[in-house]
Amino acid sequence: MIDVLFQHIQEKVSLTGEDRESIKTFFIPKKLRKRQYLLQEGDVCKHLTFIAKGLLRTYNVDDKGEEHMSVIGWEGWWLSDFNSFLTGDPAVFNIDAIEDSELLMISRADYEALPIAVPIMDRYFRILYQNSIVTKERRLMSSITHTAEEKYVQLAESNPKMIERVPQNLIASYLGIAPETLSRIKKNLALRR
Repeated sequence: MIDVLFQHIQEKVSLTGEDRESIKTFFIPKKLRKRQYLLQEGDVCKHLTFIAKGLLRTYNVDDKGEEHMSVIGWEGWWLSDFNSFLTGDPAVFNIDAIEDSELLMISRADYEALPIAVPIMDRYFRILYQNSIVTKERRLMSSITHTAEEKYVQLAESNPKMIERVPQNLIASYLGIAPETLSRIKKNLALRR
């Protein structure tokens, strides 16, 4: 499991053997079964979680009982209710497993201590945050400026593995459209081909 994390880190920064040994001590492995919660709305998010294997989703449920998905994460992704993780406030998101998953979790105290023990991790996390901000800005602009079909096509082109692995109703929720709308879009696209 830890090798997936090291591979992800090495894509952004260089680690020494000593760095790797130190990093191992900061993470707790966890397995989730499909549909099992990692975090429930109202609880405090106590860990930042790296996905070594599997699929998870971050979402909230409105007053009408409808789910609104904000993130679908797979191998190499980090997930949390970051505000809750940093402040100790109750989480506004649920996080659960779409597939059986293997995770590496780091507590708030260890998250703060890791860059002190392994200074290159400060740069690694900074790169992650920069990429996250860019991704969120693009998703926001897409949700404002693109049609439902354009959003689906863009997602299918940029994340074909997501389209293959994630159930259609969850893709629809992620795009902010009804499952019936997504079915119609997929049918129309198939007819045009």
